Amino acid sequence: MDLTKRENFSAAMQLIILLTVLSLAPAILILMTSFTRIVIVLSLLRQALGTQQLPPNQVLIGLSLFMTFVVMGPTWQRVNNEALQPYMNGTLDQSTALTLAQQPLREFMIKQIQLAKNDEDVFMMCEASGKPEPKTWADVETLTLVPAFMLSELKTAFMMGFKIYLPFLAVDIVISTILISMGMMMLPPVLISLPFKLLLFVLVDGWRLITASLIGSFGGSG
Repeated sequence: MDLTKRENFSAAMQLIILLTVLSLAPAILILMTSFTRIVIVLSLLRQALGTQQLPPNQVLIGLSLFMTFVVMGPTWQRVNNEALQPYMNGTLDQSTALTLAQQPLREFMIKQIQLAKNDEDVFMMCEASGKPEPKTWADVETLTLVPAFMLSELKTAFMMGFKIYLPFLAVDIVISTILISMGMMMLPPVLISLPFKLLLFVLVDGWRLITASLIGSFGGSG
């Protein structure tokens, strides 16, 4: 009977943990993965094109999600192999499983901060939280690492968005100059420049270029 009760308790605990993870999944997806950078860059691309609500938000978020799955695939595979499966098989306790599950995500976040050369964000967060300056990455707590990673992702996304904006801004300036020289100042430049921007984007295979650049910006596998 004791064994039965113990098994029932273990099953109940696994269910509680599963529900907790599912409830935190949206926050984990946004805060600790590639999703933030991808969705911001795609949103800035839409603004640069001047297409208003096209593609719709649902399409941008859906594309961002699936690109996130591609980028984070190796990381999630490690979490599954090193923490989730051993825990489900009963070879790891809850605390050890959580610690092991954090490690691949920490390594991904640290890698992105280093690639973007935004280490100063980590020191700033440590100082703000009253922690001593870390000597190694192992000294940085996860609760400090996550906001530093978010700041790094925002900086990287905005820099990529700026580079995307430049060619479309050039098209707008050229069209505006032509309209002014022709004395057609009452005609909105956006109305004329939009078809040219769409044509430029299609001719250079823009969606493939943006997607490849975004995935490549994470330095290969997660």
